[in-house]
Amino acid sequence: MRKQILALLLVAALLLPVFPVAAAAAIEVPAPSAILMDAATGTVLYENNADEKLSPASVTKVMTLLLVMEALDAGRIGWDDMVIASDAAAGKGGSQVYLEPGEQMSMDEMLKSVVVSSANDCATALAEHVAGSEAAFVEKMNARAAELGMNNTHFVNCTGLDDDANAAEHLTTARDIAIMSRELLTHERIKDYTTIWMDTVRGGQFGLSNTNKLVRFYEGTTGLKTGYTSGAGHCLAASAERDGIELIAVVLHCKSSTDRFESAKAMLDYGFANYALVSAAPPEELAEIPVLLGKQSTVQPILQESAPILIEKGLQASVTKTVSLLEEVEAPIAAGQQLGTLLIEANGQVLAEIPIIAPQAIEKLSWWDLTAKILRRLCMASE
Repeated sequence: MRKQILALLLVAALLLPVFPVAAAAAIEVPAPSAILMDAATGTVLYENNADEKLSPASVTKVMTLLLVMEALDAGRIGWDDMVIASDAAAGKGGSQVYLEPGEQMSMDEMLKSVVVSSANDCATALAEHVAGSEAAFVEKMNARAAELGMNNTHFVNCTGLDDDANAAEHLTTARDIAIMSRELLTHERIKDYTTIWMDTVRGGQFGLSNTNKLVRFYEGTTGLKTGYTSGAGHCLAASAERDGIELIAVVLHCKSSTDRFESAKAMLDYGFANYALVSAAPPEELAEIPVLLGKQSTVQPILQESAPILIEKGLQASVTKTVSLLEEVEAPIAAGQQLGTLLIEANGQVLAEIPIIAPQAIEKLSWWDLTAKILRRLCMASE
């Protein structure tokens, strides 16, 4: 009966509503399409027209850089690689470092040139280095976008230039850009490049200056990418981190460079002023639970998810955490089987309900195991 009551309590807890952080309405930005997202949780804190399909210009390179970083992490390409510029790469217009056909540049300098100076020639060379051709790389871009749930995105090139015959089909949204920006930021090494203000390549012979002015003028900036064409207007995917919170602000189709930076700063300021992260760790170490008829006598429960929770700053002082655990559990136990719940609340509002689970399976004792166990006890009792 006790186990049945506990099970019913767990079911009831799972049915309680979880209140997400509400999208903010207290700020106005000049950007016609904008979104503010928490990088850790993906929570949207503000949005305006965030799902309109628009040209992203060079903000496209967030996806280009993501695929390069993933290829590096997977070992398909190497940090020590020299990247060779093809005729096609050297022929790219717009922002560039003026690669010559056949010129070799290190992976480090290629990435630096793309991130800091938005070099289209280097972006194309990297795309070819990863996939063999820009066309093959674009297929990978679209496949990765689909995997990430970027449902309103279609890429036709790796640069965002609008000089392709089908450039009108190169479209994405502020929301989708925030999604891929969040994924790129999981590669911490990219910040070695996105936080550079000024640098050089080619042995100091060619200077680079970051197109993202927030790197110099906004505290905590961690990236990420600017973009501009006459068709796309002024675009920006900006990221910044303060007090353990990293936020992503995306703006598209701004009338001026000033508008895009002021829009991003207004959103970031709002986020840092009004939100905080709360640890999902339980208030004390989770106690072991006795296992009945199991090949292990106890199981050490763990949290299913330990990511921090984003809350309004005003709720921080009222946060409470309550752990509910089964007093005992009968084998067999499956890996991931729920054993309890961590309930996190503030002012009576449920912030999160995190399942507490078994980290591994525990088999039930067989009849032979039980017989042997009984015999051992009898032998010990007779000694």
